[in-house]
Amino acid sequence: MSPIETLGFALGTSFASGLNLYLTVAAAGLLQRFGIIQLPDSLQVLATPLVIGLAGALFIIEFIADKIPYVDTAWDAVHTFIRPPAAAVLSYSAFGHIPEEWKVGAALLAGGVALTSHGVKASSRAAVNTSPEPVSNWTLSFLEDALVVFLTWLAGTHPLITAGVVVVLVVVAVMVIWRLYAYFKVITTRLRRRPSS
Repeated sequence: MSPIETLGFALGTSFASGLNLYLTVAAAGLLQRFGIIQLPDSLQVLATPLVIGLAGALFIIEFIADKIPYVDTAWDAVHTFIRPPAAAVLSYSAFGHIPEEWKVGAALLAGGVALTSHGVKASSRAAVNTSPEPVSNWTLSFLEDALVVFLTWLAGTHPLITAGVVVVLVVVAVMVIWRLYAYFKVITTRLRRRPSS
């Protein structure tokens, strides 16, 4: 991969990592093992059985936690400190032998992209948890997982297209976060004005 293609790959996997880090790593490893994508040389370790097995086991735990209202919110809160840094490390590692300042810059960009996708996931899940039925929570979870696998595949096969897709997704994510923030602000204002009985 050229540096520009590697950047597209890093952006795609970073957005996916912000949604579900363990599925991103497992999907990248499996897609490499089955010859569907070609990972950068410095990320070939993701295709080893140990890494795939560990990522798969952690994905199963997250898959279950993600379907339980409020448990998913707690899980997301903890993963605020895991997903963005891990995306930054993956991005840094993907660039192999280029100048250090470019690797650090790419890592910072990747961490920011992952934080954005993680932010929209966590805030939308918190909003959905106010609904008493579990269907919307499960639907969001399955859609996120499908997007993670799709983005990981796209990043490995069409990294330049992925870069454009991620730019659009980041803009949409920021708009969703902004709308959810306004929604939470209205709700908290109403709760404060409610007369105490």
